[in-house]
Amino acid sequence: MRHAIAVALVTCATLAHAQTAPSAPTASPAKKELVAKVLQLQQGGIEGLARQIAQAPVLQLMQQANNVLQTQVAPEKREAIAKTIEADAKKFVEEAVPVIRERAMRLAPSTVGAVMEEKFSEDELKQLITWLESPVIKKYQQLTPEMQNSMVSKLMAEAAPILDPKLQALQQRMRTAFGMPAAASAPAGSAPAAGARPAAKAAPKAASK
Repeated sequence: MRHAIAVALVTCATLAHAQTAPSAPTASPAKKELVAKVLQLQQGGIEGLARQIAQAPVLQLMQQANNVLQTQVAPEKREAIAKTIEADAKKFVEEAVPVIRERAMRLAPSTVGAVMEEKFSEDELKQLITWLESPVIKKYQQLTPEMQNSMVSKLMAEAAPILDPKLQALQQRMRTAFGMPAAASAPAGSAPAAGARPAAKAAPKAASK
């Protein structure tokens, strides 16, 4: 799980922000001040990114756990085990978010800030600040995590019945390629089946506080 978070952090930094040129000219104090203002206004977005990164491996593990519950655990034991798993997932996210958030805020000036210093003019930064300070934009940013969670939850529920057999077939081909025997039941790492949707949806709820 720690590896997944590390990969997510590196990927986000590399793909989204790490295209700065080491030889770029030093920005003026005025531009640096404007960039710092933009980063301050984007603090909520950075915190939201930290939560998404923390939740990503938890969602994957919850899907895997749900599959195991549905295929390998006696029905009378599923509810108790599911509650334990959800509690552990919630605890992990609550502990991971502050760690990732602190590092994201610390890295922001040298990644996001460096790109803005190079790619934006002072006039463009002023326009960006005016836009970010708009009440409508602030409201949109505040509601973005809620809207994303709603879409992801429904998307997972609708896509699972279509992708689950394809994923199981892929895993079976991978087992065959490695000379492994065919799995007797659905692999633990497969996507949740249609009948397992409620438990799969529990992950965002457990990780949202």
